[in-house]
Amino acid sequence: MRNQWLFVCALALSCATPQEAVAPPSPIHEPVSPVAARAPERAPLRITLVGTNDVHGWVMTQEEHFSGATVRYGGLANFAAYLQVLREDNPGGVVLVDAGDLFQGTLMSNLTEGQVVIDAFNLLKYDAAAIGNHEFDYGPVGPVSAATEASMDPFGALKARIAQAKFPLLSTNIYETESGMRPRWLPNEGSVIIERRGVKIGIFGLTTPQTPTVTLPINVATLRFGALATEALATAKRLREQGADLVIAAVHAGGRCASVDHPEDSTSCDLDSGEVFEMMKGLPEGTLDGVVAGHTHAQIGHFIKGTPIIESWALGRYFGMIEFYVDPQTKKVIPSKTRIHSGIEVCETVDEELGSCDPRKLKAKAEPVVAAQARFRGREITADATVLAALKPAEQRVAELQEKDLHLKVPVTLGRDYENESALGSFLADSLRGLAKADVALLNPGGLRADLKAGGVKYGAVYEVLPFDNQVATLELTGEQLVRLLKAAYGSKKGVFQVSGLEVQLARCPAPDRLKKVALPGGKALDPAGKYKIVMPDFLARGGDGLAPVLATIDPTHVNLGDTRSSNLRDELVTWWQSHKVPFRAPRPGRIAFQDPKAECQAADHSGTP
Repeated sequence: MRNQWLFVCALALSCATPQEAVAPPSPIHEPVSPVAARAPERAPLRITLVGTNDVHGWVMTQEEHFSGATVRYGGLANFAAYLQVLREDNPGGVVLVDAGDLFQGTLMSNLTEGQVVIDAFNLLKYDAAAIGNHEFDYGPVGPVSAATEASMDPFGALKARIAQAKFPLLSTNIYETESGMRPRWLPNEGSVIIERRGVKIGIFGLTTPQTPTVTLPINVATLRFGALATEALATAKRLREQGADLVIAAVHAGGRCASVDHPEDSTSCDLDSGEVFEMMKGLPEGTLDGVVAGHTHAQIGHFIKGTPIIESWALGRYFGMIEFYVDPQTKKVIPSKTRIHSGIEVCETVDEELGSCDPRKLKAKAEPVVAAQARFRGREITADATVLAALKPAEQRVAELQEKDLHLKVPVTLGRDYENESALGSFLADSLRGLAKADVALLNPGGLRADLKAGGVKYGAVYEVLPFDNQVATLELTGEQLVRLLKAAYGSKKGVFQVSGLEVQLARCPAPDRLKKVALPGGKALDPAGKYKIVMPDFLARGGDGLAPVLATIDPTHVNLGDTRSSNLRDELVTWWQSHKVPFRAPRPGRIAFQDPKAECQAADHSGTP
């Protein structure tokens, strides 16, 4: 929450600055026979690539309460314990890489503009991280997220994090639009070569070309993002010419697979829409030795064209590994020995019977949950004390705000749904329309990041639902312009936009012509020439999630981006709820309907989640 910047700085005395489609697999918190640290002279060299992705500021441990038991999971202090086991198993042979979206999503991360994340990553000794689209979200250093004035540096916060990091933040496909050159503030070629056990390993980063539509567009208006396959091919060639034995890509672009039980079988993967799969189609076999992917908050653990690829959901709760065995003489990977592990749960405690800390699995369990200490490769997991100590000051700074009681109550959990009308989406859209006294409200589903759980409402809970520092934007549109805007929204493959003040009919499956019908409540037709007041987050009003082409045709004087408002969308909603004593109840469903509700679609691509 950016408008609390001064509050946090005062406490700190100084300031340095999608839904998961399938259930995780059975955890591998079981002993795995490690390869001996001292191998025979000619034995293959083992390189353990550990990959994380889409941490989104979730550096702290999370917990779920059950009758008589509390299960604790996620967080970088617990992940550090897993790393310690892996580094002891393979001394000098572990490579740690993140595939981007380190920041944006928690109060602790956002109020420090990602500083707390970099502090923790430094302690964990990351070797490299890709630059994700959300690394651009904070814009200038300070409380303003969007670089709306010429004096503001849209990359100020990111530059501060690059300077703070003891590991390189990488992207080879970022260029200045005007000059065609790499930005000077990126301190390298988007790649690095490190050495492990005598093997030279080239690592490079890539950022999704969708970035201008999934961060505040104004912050990246001077940049362009090159095609993934073209950049990967050129960079891999350069790294091998520079002496790299292995080449690893950290790609903030992903895909999704329904099953990772058989890494050689990719038939459960949506190979036609995932960006990382599209990239692989454009690369000759052998271009890359491994890929750590991200962005879609999904899972991949497969060999694609012979290349092992891992992606492990999101929010600091999972990680993945690729075990390489390298010929000590040729320094080439021995493909038949490569092993993939994806979606490994990060647990501090687990259910004794299931050996899992996944709340969804535990809630579905018939028998009571019995908590036990997690184990990994035969060793007990204990949260790393050094990382806990490093996080504690930031936790203390935000604790008061996190626990602030809003004196509001949610009788029944309001849930989100990326691909359907949802109770949470309808409630928030109605609230936003009421706040702005508008005719229509529009919300992108990717902007809703958590369910609003039943019970008393604390500020931290609202922040988890709406972590983005959006402003309340209003537009004056004709009925004809509104329909064009809705066609762009629903045709963008960014999920099902939530609405208030409208009834819409859609095709079940995402497509450019997905919007079939739109009307006012009760079926009343829109007047093509009539004037309507529309309210939405400024992320959308600035062209996010594919709305830019339509908004470019709208008279700018009819668009108010909310730059002069004294608060952000999240805090304005809180104030409005409190002053109007709004009941937190799910509105009657039915404002969004599907003409072909039983149609079978390809696996949804949530890569557009902002």
